[in-house]
Amino acid sequence: MLDLDQWHEILSTIRKNKLRTFLTGFSVAWGIFMLVILLGSGNGLAKGIIYNFSDAKNSIWMGGGQTSMASNGFNAGRRIEFTNEDVALVGNMYDDIENLSARYGMWGSLISYKNNYGEFEVQAIHTGHQVTEALDLLDGRLLNRLDIKEFRKVAVIGKAVKEQIFGDENPIGKYIRVRGIPFQVIGVFGDIHENETKRLYIPISIAQKTFITKNQVGTISFTAGDASVDEATQMIERIKLQMAKKYNFDPDDSRAMWSWNALDDYKKMQALFKGINLFVLVIGIFTIIAGIVGVGNIMLIVVKERTKEIGIRKALGARPSSVIWMILQESILITSFAGYFGLVMGVLLLEAIAKFMPASEFFRNPGVDFKMAIGATIMIVVAGAIAGYIPARRAANIQPVVALHDE
Repeated sequence: MLDLDQWHEILSTIRKNKLRTFLTGFSVAWGIFMLVILLGSGNGLAKGIIYNFSDAKNSIWMGGGQTSMASNGFNAGRRIEFTNEDVALVGNMYDDIENLSARYGMWGSLISYKNNYGEFEVQAIHTGHQVTEALDLLDGRLLNRLDIKEFRKVAVIGKAVKEQIFGDENPIGKYIRVRGIPFQVIGVFGDIHENETKRLYIPISIAQKTFITKNQVGTISFTAGDASVDEATQMIERIKLQMAKKYNFDPDDSRAMWSWNALDDYKKMQALFKGINLFVLVIGIFTIIAGIVGVGNIMLIVVKERTKEIGIRKALGARPSSVIWMILQESILITSFAGYFGLVMGVLLLEAIAKFMPASEFFRNPGVDFKMAIGATIMIVVAGAIAGYIPARRAANIQPVVALHDE
């Protein structure tokens, strides 16, 4: 039941010691404020890094390299070049492989439309690569299976290519020349990485007939479904063994064939940021503890100053529990108000940073989630109770006779 007289007394005590109460509350507010800022900044850093992780999280990439070890009678220094047959080989090895694609890059390709020219990267691909690369379609459509099967001379161009070659003109349905060969533009894509919009995608089938002298592919990529990191790693190792057997290179030769397990890197980044957040949380909690210790010390002083008053209360029949609750209320009030103020100030600062600070590749949208705010609020109340409990017990144990003789 709410005791208005007791609350009036608590507020009167706080008003009599404004500076002491302010300094005590400030230490708690600062601890919560720093905890929110540190956690929010850690989240902003994590979001920035993960945002730049644009490819499919479960993708696997591999390609041929140059041997650095002799094997099966073959000298080191040989180039390993994958072909269409290798793409089929990989596809037949696992049933759960998705978005299997080959890619062949043609850098520095001259692209023209009317009197506009530019050199861009042209990538010849299968349709699955568009999923693995996580293309953001802005206009038109992406490549489909019929484009590959029917050797269509079509192209999906990046936003930067469209702006330089077409300007404000709608490119869909128009014909551009890729190394002198006409291709119809069927779509425009965007990407979080601006540099990756300075390229075009064309069907690998027509590229192999037009620009490549044989069924050569540069890179093989696919997504591994629900495979774990270890399962994806085992897939790579098995594929490498098959390629080593076919091309006569040593399976331990790291330069003969390269591979990238995106899921492994993604999990490592998540683990890294979990560690950072844990470290930040520990720092923030110790900062709050420092403030709570200050609250506890102040409450000990309050009890000391009010020893005679407490003795009179007990002499008049006040129960120990009522004395404890009175001290606890004052402690919880100070810590809760100050802590909530620090929480609000921290959230407002993070919101201001997110609104006015431009998002970068490494820092985006700092903030704390709702669960964090609720958890911090509960922690404030609990900390206030802990800070006041020891002084409250001391007050409750004071003997009235001793208290009345206190000077």
